[in-house]
Amino acid sequence: MASKANTLLIGCGGIGTISALNLEVGGRAAVTAVLRSNFQEVSRKGFDIRSVDHGIVKGFKPTKILNAIPNVARDDLTPYKYVICTTKNYPDVPPTVVDLLRPAVTPGYSVVVLIQNGLNIEKPLLAAFPENVILSGVSFCGSHEIASGEILHEDSDKLFVGAFRNPTLDPTLEDLEAQEFTTIYGAGGKCIAEYQPDVGFTRWRKLLYNACLNSICAITDLDTGRLQLADGMVENLARPAMEEIRAAAKAFGHDLPADLVDFMITMDPITMYNPPSMQVDVRKGRFIEFENIVGEPVREGTSRGVPMPILTVYYHILRSLQWKLKEKKGLVTIPAPFDHTNTSS
Repeated sequence: MASKANTLLIGCGGIGTISALNLEVGGRAAVTAVLRSNFQEVSRKGFDIRSVDHGIVKGFKPTKILNAIPNVARDDLTPYKYVICTTKNYPDVPPTVVDLLRPAVTPGYSVVVLIQNGLNIEKPLLAAFPENVILSGVSFCGSHEIASGEILHEDSDKLFVGAFRNPTLDPTLEDLEAQEFTTIYGAGGKCIAEYQPDVGFTRWRKLLYNACLNSICAITDLDTGRLQLADGMVENLARPAMEEIRAAAKAFGHDLPADLVDFMITMDPITMYNPPSMQVDVRKGRFIEFENIVGEPVREGTSRGVPMPILTVYYHILRSLQWKLKEKKGLVTIPAPFDHTNTSS
């Protein structure tokens, strides 16, 4: 039997933990997971997982657990075949994904896998790692860390994998690497792992949910169930925004079927009352990944002459929410208040 692929996974929250579990269960990868806030708890007792795919899993630990991203060259470590990033992506908040991954990526060897949302997330990586294959992972997986080291996985894991085109590499090699990772990820038979070479179609398709429902729920603090129940929310806010995404995608050659709009609107059952990830982040006072999910589709669509008025408004509201949080966390400085009543005429 072939040796297991030496794999680094950065970001072991809800999605990352299920990714690590699938890779380990398949027996084709040995996962080193980088944990932050949950490092102490997981080191002590592992992850406790309630999963629609795996059942009850007590004390799951990847092959190795670290509390910081390793520096492969400096510490003379065995290079990682796969460097997987499942963290949120905030290009407007340091450190960037490139900053995080750089110490772990071996030029010309490591395959970087971005299991992240949004458009154009590959561009900084292609510039930083011109010798490496960069893979796109689009995940449909309802999984949340409900407490430190406790994972609730409610929607089956579906991962769609393709290669972001690197102009310096042979596309045949990129496709082979994408297919090999898809096989490794799905080897355990507990998830759906599918090779999808049309990366653009897959990403625009998921934006029907993320750019639209994620944004509306974050702004209004209505979960997807209440959004469907509230008068006029679907017809006046969700559906028109989704049609803007469809029009923008079509301008880039991706024809998203019209029935996908209704599918995405009703994908979460009403009584699940699911708060999408951006809404959860707002509630918890965390940064939101609005630039890649909303900003990039708006910029790309308008650059092709597609009117996107609703999503443009969503983008600027989300940008304002992010600015407010940046101020709270000391990343933005403003002039001190001036007492205008204490002045002489």
